[in-house]
Amino acid sequence: MKVLIADDSAPSRAMLKGSLSRWGYEVIIATNGAEAWEVLAQPDPPAMAILDWVMPEMTGPEVCRKVREKRREPYTYILLLTSKHTKEEIVEGMDAGADDYVVKPFDQHELQVRLRAGKRIVDLQIELLQAREELRERANKDLLTMLPNRSAIGRNLEQEISRCHRERRTVGVILLDLDHFKRINDTYGHFAGDAVLRETASRLRGNMRDYDEVGRYGGEEFLVVLPNCDMEQAANQAERMRHRLHATPMIVDGIEIPVSASFGVTVSDGSERGPDLFVRVADEALYRAKANGRNQVVKLTLEASSLCSPIS
Repeated sequence: MKVLIADDSAPSRAMLKGSLSRWGYEVIIATNGAEAWEVLAQPDPPAMAILDWVMPEMTGPEVCRKVREKRREPYTYILLLTSKHTKEEIVEGMDAGADDYVVKPFDQHELQVRLRAGKRIVDLQIELLQAREELRERANKDLLTMLPNRSAIGRNLEQEISRCHRERRTVGVILLDLDHFKRINDTYGHFAGDAVLRETASRLRGNMRDYDEVGRYGGEEFLVVLPNCDMEQAANQAERMRHRLHATPMIVDGIEIPVSASFGVTVSDGSERGPDLFVRVADEALYRAKANGRNQVVKLTLEASSLCSPIS
């Protein structure tokens, strides 16, 4: 674990560095308060800091206040080194944002114990942040296919349409639906149906640019977002996906299951229209693909769709 030592006294820095290095900490040195703040303001600051109270340019409590004002995560555990003894002075330091303090001249065993307590707090916070991130990930993921779920892919489309509107570009929108998926479930069972959905997700994801996105939009429906794509590019991508799904049967428990999908394609028109409108246009194109016999790509502009209405 990284620990910042900030002290304007060279002998004190050397003593602290020697002790912390023996205890297994990775030590970073600052010789004044300004240097300490520069280190702690970096994107990946040390998890713990030992700050001398009285330093040039910025005191330990002043550094504490600036760190706490940032309200950054993960948390930085701060221990003040001080020769001050009165209750009012100690309260001042703790009120500035310090987590603990050690009075100079410090006892090495006491410092080690206090650092160990701080490390437990830091480790616990890291575990809590990881748990929160896992919960956030689960909230945005479809747990069967591990693709973004409906709400997450919807947000992605909204963000891309907004960004491309600012940059005067279009976004390709593809809505696809596996053909006769109920028949797969009825014939081979729901476990096979789940396997087909997972393999579909894998084939779709493996046939895209890094900055494209695909999410599970419904039961056997998937929504694809293609930034900076015009209609022809989006339709070509949909055709590649259609071929990728249909060309090779999926193998589930040794059984070959032929799979195909119907695709509806549209593009945003560069206006400030909401993403739901373009999903509905793609859905209309998808309906036409199904009506025309399935396993095909149909593209449809907003102007050519039944949803087109004059802008007042």
